[in-house]
Amino acid sequence: MGILSGNPKDEPMHYGEVYGAWMYLSGAKAVIAGNQTQLNHAGDEDLRKLLEEAIQAAQQESQQVEKLLKEHGIGLPPTPPERPNASPEDIPAGARFQDAEIAAALSTEIAAGLVSCSKMIGESVREDIAMMYGQFHTQKAQLGAKVLRLTKEKGWLVSPPLHYSKASDR
Repeated sequence: MGILSGNPKDEPMHYGEVYGAWMYLSGAKAVIAGNQTQLNHAGDEDLRKLLEEAIQAAQQESQQVEKLLKEHGIGLPPTPPERPNASPEDIPAGARFQDAEIAAALSTEIAAGLVSCSKMIGESVREDIAMMYGQFHTQKAQLGAKVLRLTKEKGWLVSPPLHYSKASDR
């Protein structure tokens, strides 16, 4: 039996797992604050629901990663303050994020989160940590599909140029 072949929860985290989890938590906390701010700007009700879902998911992920880090005596990154609720009508038109911009930012945020989760899965030695990030990855992929569907339905999707192969024209 190797040194890391017992109960994963009893095993130490390696430096990569510690750093990755700490950075992931820091990013998740920033995502919560950013999405709370964008929620104040969003006018579309379907978009607001997806932002609320993203906030709730990031809060749940944060709790799990915080618990992991605390169990190993690792200090936590700072938490931004909760954002107050505001009505989109209270924000001047020129200062307000548009719904299409918010949806694009949410999509980009989810894509970055998928990469972060994949990185942690690949770097983890502890199976429980890899599985936790696998769960986060699956949830993000599902949310990303919802955002993509919404951006298509609302006409907010800005597609890159489409490529048609000349070979298929023959």
